[in-house]
Amino acid sequence: MQRKEFLRSLGMAGLVLPILSRCKSQDDPSPGSTGGDNSSNGGDPTAEDNTSADSCSTTASETAGPFPTKDPASLERIDIRGDRTGIDMEVNITILDSSNSCAPLEGAIVDIWHCDKDGNYSEYGGTQMQNTNYSSVHFLRGRQISNSNGMVAFTSIFPGWYSGRSTHIHVHIYNSTGKSLLVTQIAFPEGDDSAVVTVNASSENGYTKGMSGYTYNGHDNVFSDGVATELSSISGSVSDGFTLSHSIVVTP
Repeated sequence: MQRKEFLRSLGMAGLVLPILSRCKSQDDPSPGSTGGDNSSNGGDPTAEDNTSADSCSTTASETAGPFPTKDPASLERIDIRGDRTGIDMEVNITILDSSNSCAPLEGAIVDIWHCDKDGNYSEYGGTQMQNTNYSSVHFLRGRQISNSNGMVAFTSIFPGWYSGRSTHIHVHIYNSTGKSLLVTQIAFPEGDDSAVVTVNASSENGYTKGMSGYTYNGHDNVFSDGVATELSSISGSVSDGFTLSHSIVVTP
């Protein structure tokens, strides 16, 4: 999906760049399916969509570690791919205010980060935890400010996975003054027809691990207690790229 077409479809062509510039006036609040599968619960009948009209449950809090962004205020950008290759993915996140009947929250500072297709993070490495040293680069990390619709949109790649964890994206949200509101993670739908399975079978795009040894959400040390408020919706295909959509409910 071309970025210009993507932004036009969201009605954001004139919004995304201006909202990024607002972040420059903030103090640095640094923290210490296959194509068409748009199921929000990944086939889990117990999962609830935290954006539904009759629900306004605050999204679950999770750990930021072990690889949080070291200087997120320096990474205000839309395209977070850097030099990483893989299957393109647009990440659309909407921030909602639990104290205002889950109305969109404008002006929230939103940081995201995730691993590359091989399961490695930027800004870290050369240790037993991650052998490959990427300590001097900043791929797959970015910051934006939510617009009047509570929305931020990043261009990235479909994350890979590493031992002990299912596919996921980290998110840290602050209010407009830099107060931390929530650290959470985004889970991906799983199942035989899921994007997770399809992408990890795409060795021609560099996803060489397959699903052998993969840790599913139900056994993941973060998501094993449930993903009712953390499960995203995925649409798209390997050939055209994917779009992730997810709403996060915070209490300002």
